[in-house]
Amino acid sequence: MELLNKLNIKTNNIDFYLKAFTHTSYANENGVESYERLEYLGDAVLELIMSEYLYKTTSLNEGVMTKLRSQYVCEDALYEYSIKLGLNEELLLGHGEIESGGKYRKAIVADIFEAFIGAMFLDKGLDFVRIFINNHVIELIENNSLNLNRDYKSELQELIQTDKRSLIYVVVDEDGPAHNKTFTVEVRIDDIVYGRGTAHSKKEAEQVAAKNALEKSVKNI
Repeated sequence: MELLNKLNIKTNNIDFYLKAFTHTSYANENGVESYERLEYLGDAVLELIMSEYLYKTTSLNEGVMTKLRSQYVCEDALYEYSIKLGLNEELLLGHGEIESGGKYRKAIVADIFEAFIGAMFLDKGLDFVRIFINNHVIELIENNSLNLNRDYKSELQELIQTDKRSLIYVVVDEDGPAHNKTFTVEVRIDDIVYGRGTAHSKKEAEQVAAKNALEKSVKNI
């Protein structure tokens, strides 16, 4: 399988990976097993590695870590990981799914990422999968390369609410003509500036400021 060579995976059992790309439509037409059991396994492995990553690299509380983890393993995120790795090109689909564009159907493409992780876990073990996720998934997360609609304001609010501290957003600058204004906002926790953001609306600027606070100051909040 050319994909495995591209990803530098020297397999001990190619059948694991063939099964990981076998959709139920193909399985039903050809009397073989689909990826569903591997998907179940891969989901658990991925959740463990993501939980470990968040625990070790942040000082976030349980609620915020849980929300972040759910974003990093949601269908949209899994779809992006899968597409970036080219996993969908290896899909084995039934005739009907091929004709209806199953190779790019979000639910299917997301599922095979988890199935692929499950196959890799059985083939290479947890340490290998952890390194793979770090190189191909965590890198996307840390580079902000995922197109996910995160609510940074809510994340920041949850982070500090257990301490009952005050959090406010203050517009410190407005620039440009009325039809194309730019707003700069500071987020302040107990009157200390933790983040700053600039955008073409106050709401966007607040989100940028909250993101800035989470990225740069989270360990000090």
